[in-house]
Amino acid sequence: MISTLTGVTRAVARVPGSCGELAQGLIDGNHFLVSCPIDMYATSSVEVTAGSGRVCAPMDSPKARQSVEQTLKHFGRSDVDVKLSLSSTLPRGKGMASSTADVSASIAATAAALGESDAMPPSVIARLSLTVEPSDGLMLPGISMFDHRNGTTARTLGVAPPMRVVVLDFGGDVDTLEFNNVDREDTLRDLQPRFEEALGMIVRGIVDGRAEDVAAGATLSAVANQHVLFKPQLDAVMRMIDKVGALGINVAHSGTVIGMLFDDDVALTENAVSHLRNSTLGVRQIYDRRIVNGGVCLVEEAVLWQL
Repeated sequence: MISTLTGVTRAVARVPGSCGELAQGLIDGNHFLVSCPIDMYATSSVEVTAGSGRVCAPMDSPKARQSVEQTLKHFGRSDVDVKLSLSSTLPRGKGMASSTADVSASIAATAAALGESDAMPPSVIARLSLTVEPSDGLMLPGISMFDHRNGTTARTLGVAPPMRVVVLDFGGDVDTLEFNNVDREDTLRDLQPRFEEALGMIVRGIVDGRAEDVAAGATLSAVANQHVLFKPQLDAVMRMIDKVGALGINVAHSGTVIGMLFDDDVALTENAVSHLRNSTLGVRQIYDRRIVNGGVCLVEEAVLWQL
């Protein structure tokens, strides 16, 4: 813990975004999602100086600003000022966890700049993130299962299997807060058997390192989610699975993107991207990415410059 400051303390943290989720639903009244972290990142840089609790943050990032304020409150620090800078390759409103990545990276960077990294494990980052909005489990290591609303479940299922995902953006956006404020409990309860089957496939695939099982479970969850947030392009994308050599699909369950899941074969995904660009699906943007392990990376921790 840094009790007094005579200069500027800076820390930088990075968190991956996602291609939606491998699965999401409700089992026995408990919400859950299975993360699908990808190699696109949000980076948060925090500078801390002596002050009175003021936070200077980008005007277009109110959630990240709130996460810094929550972190200061968590540590009882009203004696410092914070300057927050953000850099991200993640588009907003698509279901690629841009907000979760911004928020969790900002929490981790603020804690590090305060000298409190040891007091900010992933479970605490997850809890603070949920005070801002429903969140993905990307701050947890590996592939995680996370209660994105209440945080009652937060555990790592295993490491990411060697897989790639071609992310398809058809335009439009979804506001996460508005989406989660709508009561869909009856529909979700009716779909529980599908959620259980999908989750079982994915867990077995992660444990055994079998990409085809992960993809099968993700596809089942994506199809079930048509009853929750309908994607008009889903059937057309599924018809292309065999043509491009994909193992299956996944979706942003509360967003707009659809992913095509592949073995970790760049030549295969590059060929698929070429095919998709020449298709009539109406894709606005395509990202060819690798599925990676989740978790916070401290790029730079508690560097002090004297004033």
